[in-house]
Amino acid sequence: MTPESFAHLTLAFGLLGNVVSFMVFLSPLPTFIKVYKKKSTEGFQSVPYVVGLFSAMLWIYYALLKTDCMLLITINSIGCFIQSCYICFFIFYAPKKARIESLKLIVLMIVVGFGLIVTLTWFLANGAGRVVIVGWICLVFALCVFMAPLGVVRQVIKTKSVEYMPVLLSAALTLNAITWFFYGLLLHDFNIAIPNILGVTFGVLQMILYFVYKNKKPVISDEKISELEAKKVETEEQKTSETRDQEIIDVVKLSALMCSIPVVTRSNDNTNDICHDRLAVEPPPVPVVAHTIEVAA
Repeated sequence: MTPESFAHLTLAFGLLGNVVSFMVFLSPLPTFIKVYKKKSTEGFQSVPYVVGLFSAMLWIYYALLKTDCMLLITINSIGCFIQSCYICFFIFYAPKKARIESLKLIVLMIVVGFGLIVTLTWFLANGAGRVVIVGWICLVFALCVFMAPLGVVRQVIKTKSVEYMPVLLSAALTLNAITWFFYGLLLHDFNIAIPNILGVTFGVLQMILYFVYKNKKPVISDEKISELEAKKVETEEQKTSETRDQEIIDVVKLSALMCSIPVVTRSNDNTNDICHDRLAVEPPPVPVVAHTIEVAA
């Protein structure tokens, strides 16, 4: 293979990686559309987006030090912008407690963490040594990120359900890892290639688990049972409350009906009340009969 064709192949994998990574960055959009409609973040967390922003900033710093990884700079710059939008959107609609926790995480990872990495590597190392140190930091952090799906894999095996493992996202992440693996391999940059080996491995594992368990009957976990029981209790309490309210309404209707019966008078009382405990009804008038007495002449 000629050096020119080799460079074209590297460029092709880099461009493909940019396209796939861009689609992966857009994958949380349905979540934020749901948040916008409900005007609430509900149970969602900002951790994935803060971690994604930190990772993108770290790779940009590494690519700037390397000087020959322009495609890493382009896609991670787009990633920084998208993740920042997600974080701002989350903070705007999150309740006060979640908003404070998100701000603490941003300060810890972005301001303190990334700031320390840049400051220490810039002043305590130089030249090739700085590139090696930052490369190892990127490698270790990427490995930690790629190990995150282990929790999903464990849950799928335990529940025998693929409910929480979207197959399209798993396929996109696998394809993304494959493209960046070959890009790093062709560049002879093992800081890029090695973490994506783990990404490909876990991606393929998720795809296999999906096809193994997609038609299996899911096992209801203890948390699911507790949730169903809580919903059942809540439904019964709601029904009881509705029944009690209906009884009160019936009593009020009955009282209103009783009070609507006309009353003529009340004995020894001249008040204008309609409903009384003791009522006296006037007896009907006795007809007067005229008697004629005949007198003999």
